[in-house]
Amino acid sequence: MQPKMIKLDEYLVVDEPFYQASGDEIEIFESCYRNHLPLLLKGPTGCGKTRFMEYMAWRLKRPLITVSCHDDLTASDLVGRYLVKGGETIWVDGPLTQAVRSGGICYLDEIVEARKDTMVVIHPLADDRRVLPIEKLGTLIGAPPEFCLAISYNPGYQSVLKDLKQSTRQRFVALEFDYPKADLEAVIVARESGLDRQTADLLVRFAAMTRNLKGSGLEEGASTRLLVHAAKLIVSGVTPVSACRSAIAQALTDDQEMLAAVNELSSSIF
Repeated sequence: MQPKMIKLDEYLVVDEPFYQASGDEIEIFESCYRNHLPLLLKGPTGCGKTRFMEYMAWRLKRPLITVSCHDDLTASDLVGRYLVKGGETIWVDGPLTQAVRSGGICYLDEIVEARKDTMVVIHPLADDRRVLPIEKLGTLIGAPPEFCLAISYNPGYQSVLKDLKQSTRQRFVALEFDYPKADLEAVIVARESGLDRQTADLLVRFAAMTRNLKGSGLEEGASTRLLVHAAKLIVSGVTPVSACRSAIAQALTDDQEMLAAVNELSSSIF
């Protein structure tokens, strides 16, 4: 029985996502796409990697299938498995197989969180072979020219036990992401939330102060995503101090001393 092909329009990004480039990442992605090269997106959480992928899928007019990787994600979750439906056993494609068959873009977010056996199926797709082995079907699926593989991870969170091996890293063209420069980040926050520019500038200033605490009590400072959350609360009528406390400080840490320190920073700004 042939697996059912996905409907491309279910995964197409119809409306243009707002994305403000901070370098030459758009040109590099497009060049990789034309040359059938896989991409590795590196950067802290909430800095715009996922939005960038949505924007590029819209720009290239290709379906985007995103997988948020986690500790229990296996190769079978990506490739597919046999399921019993209506008294018969049928094969159901996983998201990676769907992307290959449809010539879409497959984005594996935080790839190092997945189990190690996932690399067995990723490697042949990320080199000159561009094939997906499906062991349970005893077959190989060749990726069409339109297929693109992209993965991401946050180097700041990784340990020796959770890191990309050189055998994986050296298959990919790497794009490094970081939080935008202050002026650009303020534009993004204001655009995404409807917040006035002056208050957006203050939020970005507050974020920079929390980022200076990384490694001194905080694992990470406030992400651009958290700033947008706080900005939306402010636009809805929540006071800036309360918005920063709920959307930023509480999201960053549970340590009472650090919470007090971060809240004090926001009070000094607003």
